[in-house]
Amino acid sequence: MGSLSIWHWLIVLAIALLLFGRGKIPELMGDVAKGIKSFKKGMNDDEETPPPAQSTTSRTVEHKADESK
Repeated sequence: MGSLSIWHWLIVLAIALLLFGRGKIPELMGDVAKGIKSFKKGMNDDEETPPPAQSTTSRTVEHKADESK
């Protein structure tokens, strides 16, 4: 009783088909595959993008005080 036989797996598969339906499981697997592909693409985009160049010049911003007190 400790190991799972083929009959156990067939029963689990039958219950999964009853719960999700025949068309829903391939749709879920397709969504998982799309998610994995987009994750890998995002990881590759991060590695290929060079870091932005930092500017060494600084700007001075002057604020004029309101003189109409």
